[in-house]
Amino acid sequence: MRILIAEDNNALREGLCDLLAGDGHDCHPAADGLTARALFDAAPFPVVILDVVMPGMDGLSLCRHIRSTAPHSQILILSARGECFDRALGLELGADDYVAKPFDPAELRARIKGMARRAGGPPIGETQFQMDDLWIDPLRLTARRSGEDNIPLNPRELAVLRLLYRHAGIPVSRNTLFDECWGRDYFPNSRALDQYISALRQRIERQPRQPRIIETVRGIGYRYPR
Repeated sequence: MRILIAEDNNALREGLCDLLAGDGHDCHPAADGLTARALFDAAPFPVVILDVVMPGMDGLSLCRHIRSTAPHSQILILSARGECFDRALGLELGADDYVAKPFDPAELRARIKGMARRAGGPPIGETQFQMDDLWIDPLRLTARRSGEDNIPLNPRELAVLRLLYRHAGIPVSRNTLFDECWGRDYFPNSRALDQYISALRQRIERQPRQPRIIETVRGIGYRYPR
């Protein structure tokens, strides 16, 4: 699950990322409210953790902004302020939960697990997903970077990206790519696959010769290194 973590304390922000990444979440940190808002506006997150006191834009104002633009996102307020004040105001502005500092890591993990379950959403095949700085939209068959034009994709290109995303960090063999993206009746041809991947890289990588989305794993196939 993609989680936005807006917290201006460096140690706590990094600790939250490490804690939740250990549960398999894809954490995106922001050190101030304006950065967090820009990240969210570029591609809304299903779960958001917000500190109340942050430079640029405070957490409660950001909570109001998120709730007005993405009513289904789950928002957790994290703050050392007086619990009664923060909880009442935060919930009034649209927060779904509140945890006071200092907190029990096990309790926070349990809260986030419940929020991720409620955020749920459709499977990867139907909703947007991110590979490095590229967003892929399966429904529209497009990919994009913030501030740039859409990159059209065909169904096979989408299938390749989705397969690599689902196996992030793990090499995907050439045979698996052929079976899943071309069909089991397709006769494998390594040269044809390499040419296909090379052409796709030219369109989606910032530096095709130093790919960050489709990495070659010699003797095996390809990998999204994450």
